Formats: sequence, C-alpha cells, structure tokens
Amino acid sequence: MKALLLGVLLMLGLLAGAPAHATAVCTAVADPTLPFGNINSNAPGPSTANLNITITCTTAALSLLATTGVRVCVGIGAGTGGGSATTTRTMATGSGDTMNFQLYNNASFGQVTGLLPRGTPPAQELSMSYNVPLLGGGSGAQAVQLFAQIPANQVLASGSYSSTFSGASVVLTWAWNEVLLGTATVPATCNGGATGTNSASAAFSFTATANVLPQCGSYVTTNMNFGNVTGGIPANIDQTATLTLTCLKNTAFQVGLNNGQNNPTATTTRRMATTITPNTYYLNYELYRDSARTQRWGNALTVDTVSGIGTGSAQQLVIYGRVPPVTGQPPAGTYNDLVQVTITY
Repeated sequence: MKALLLGVLLMLGLLAGAPAHATAVCTAVADPTLPFGNINSNAPGPSTANLNITITCTTAALSLLATTGVRVCVGIGAGTGGGSATTTRTMATGSGDTMNFQLYNNASFGQVTGLLPRGTPPAQELSMSYNVPLLGGGSGAQAVQLFAQIPANQVLASGSYSSTFSGASVVLTWAWNEVLLGTATVPATCNGGATGTNSASAAFSFTATANVLPQCGSYVTTNMNFGNVTGGIPANIDQTATLTLTCLKNTAFQVGLNNGQNNPTATTTRRMATTITPNTYYLNYELYRDSARTQRWGNALTVDTVSGIGTGSAQQLVIYGRVPPVTGQPPAGTYNDLVQVTITY
C-alpha cells in the first residue's frame, strides 16, 4: 500500500513540475523543382506535374501523457513568373515570353491553391496529432501533394520557362491545441481558436519548370520559272521563287538547298535537264541568297544557308535564281530540276 501511494505521489509531482504550455513549431521540406518537362505549343491536351511537401511539427516536453493536435495551412502565392493565384499563374522565359499554369489542392484540379488559410482560393490544409512525452518532447510529420496543370491550346514561344516560389510566396500558418492528459483536439482553423498560433514565410522553396522545344511547322515553296527562250541565251536570265515557313517564336532555323538531282557527282554545279531521246541535255543555273546574286545558296550549315529566328507567324524567304549566258543555242526542250529544301532548327 505504501509503495502504491508513493508511485501516485511521484506521478503527481512530475505532472506538477511539467510546463503548462509548449509551442508547436512547424517546418516544411519540398521537392526543389516542379518539372513539367517538354511542352508542345498548341498542345491538344493539358500537361500535369506533382509537388511533394513534407510538414513536420515539433512540441517541447509537456508530461508523460500529453498530446498535441495541429492544423497546418500551406499557402502559395503568385511566384516570380507572374500571374496570380486567383486567376492564372505564369512561368516566363528570360526574354519575357509566358506560359499559363496553375497549382491545385486536389488531384481533380478543382480547387486552386492560394496563399491564405480559408482564403479565396484557400491554402492547402492538413492536420496531425502526436504524443508529447516528458522526455524529449514529440513530433509528427505528414506528406502532402500539390497538383499542377498547364492548360491545353496555348500558342507558345520556344525556350525554358520557370517560376520560383520562395519568401513571401510560400507561407506556413499553423494552430495547435495541447493537453497534459488525454487526446488534444485539432484546431478548427489554422489561424485561431487554439492554444497557440504561428506562421512563417520562406518556409520552403521550389521552382516550376517547363521547356518548349524549337519547332518549325508547315512550309510552302513556289516554282522558279525562267520562262521561254527563243534562240540563244546571250545574257543572264534572272528569276525568283519563295519559301514560306512558320516556326515557333524564338526558334533559330537554317534553310539549306541541295544541288538538285542533275548535278555531276562531287560537284556543286546545278543543272536543269531535258531528254530528247536518246540524249539528255543540260542547262546550268544557280541559286542565291541575295538579290545581287553574289552569295550562293547551299546546304552547308552556317556557311551558305539562310538563317532566321521564328516569330510564330509565317515568314517568307526569297530564292534568287540565274541562268548565265550560253554560247551557241541549246537544244529545244523543257528543262527542269528538282531541288531539296532542308530546314534545320
């Protein structure tokens, strides 16, 4: 009987000596990046990505049987890319081109993630309970995900897009209840009606990223017609053709022209040909990048190709052609050649 009474008195003594309240401290660790990967301009469907966040809350020692209940709100602001949580967040390139995206609290993409607890839109919310023993205190941890989506049908420029969330754009707000005996209730909100509340900005950081690859789409060429010639060719015959192509904004491209299907092996000579059975006859010509017809248009990258930067709209290039004078009179016939166009981007 004496031993039992001593044990009860010892427990009471421990309870009396324990602190009445202790502060719950919450921290967070997130994936450093929210990577969407490669995104196509004018994609017919949305692209998605997830961000993993782990929240850890710690309470100092209370008593042998103490517990803490915590409600935590993870608030996310606009980010460095611009836009807003209430409308549409954006990622941006170094040249200022933007891409719309949004963060959500649920996998159905029905509730946008906001900055303020129970705001419009609301911060992501979670709760946890854990024991807080007298020796060492206690802690709890919970993982949560944010769900991100890039909407479909965006006309985009090529480049690397990003938006960083840090500082005032990432805020943890939490409230806690604690009891020395029994199970503590979890507060109804993150910022009131509890044993204590607190908040911290710059709680963690992450960067949303996406990449739009350079791309050139449809192109249209016109034929180069040197016309009808009667008799010989005593002087240059000059004509032009056009190549119209469309490339994503900021896409660097080069256009090359090969030597045609009639050029002699191991030469750069371009020739049109006509066949008068059983013989084939040729007529030399050349293609140029400039109207003065001094810069030959070939297909050696960065040497004799035509370079440009896409604008997102159709761009027209002029091909300048010339048939030089011919000694004597070429055999009568229809001369032609087929030139292959190569677009490198």
